Amino acid sequence: MKYKQKLEKTKQTSTEDSQSPAWKQQELNLDSTVSSQESTRLEAVGQTHTKDCIRCGVALQIEVNWISSMAIRRKYLCNDCRLDWNKTRMYVNGKYISFKHPLYKPGKYKSFGDAAFESLDNYKTAKQGQVYIMISPSYKHWVKVGMAVDAEDRLKQFQTGSPHRDYKLVYTKDVEDRREAEKIAHKICEEFCIRKGEWFMNAQFNNGYLDYFVKLIDYKLNEALAKEDNDENN
Repeated sequence: MKYKQKLEKTKQTSTEDSQSPAWKQQELNLDSTVSSQESTRLEAVGQTHTKDCIRCGVALQIEVNWISSMAIRRKYLCNDCRLDWNKTRMYVNGKYISFKHPLYKPGKYKSFGDAAFESLDNYKTAKQGQVYIMISPSYKHWVKVGMAVDAEDRLKQFQTGSPHRDYKLVYTKDVEDRREAEKIAHKICEEFCIRKGEWFMNAQFNNGYLDYFVKLIDYKLNEALAKEDNDENN
């Protein structure tokens, strides 16, 4: 009889332990997980909606402003925001191209060649950019005076052709019309240097004259551009 009473008491203690806070917390977590899964399942089939668009905040409704495939993949974008977002993506022959790709450019193209040539057309028609002066210790007494959409990008192109990567920009200036500004800069340089294409030579460049020359070019270029603006306004 005593053994039976002791066994019943042990079972009662075990039952009470199963209702301890730790056990109850696990049961709550399990219920929460099941509830979340059920909510997602219902959401995917359109029975309810519990999400808003992550961009504009509008309430998402299946087949109203939220396509079912986006719901199943848990992509919380309304149709309008999804279409707007797609405008920033690049596709070549129907295949999505990552923004990390070196030829990345938003749009849809048949080939990478089409994307590259379209960028080239934009480059040819764009006027804004920079005028720059570049030097290299490999060419003593010489400076290169040129124009580019971005001088730093042009510098990188030159560095790939030098094993020492020793080209250096000593002057850059933002201009509204880079081609016209380059013509003016070349004309100014011809007054002080021997010219070969976009390269200009002066034997005094290595004797401290280069800094003075850069400041002089900047001053005369600003003066010429200001005069052009005044002539256009008058």
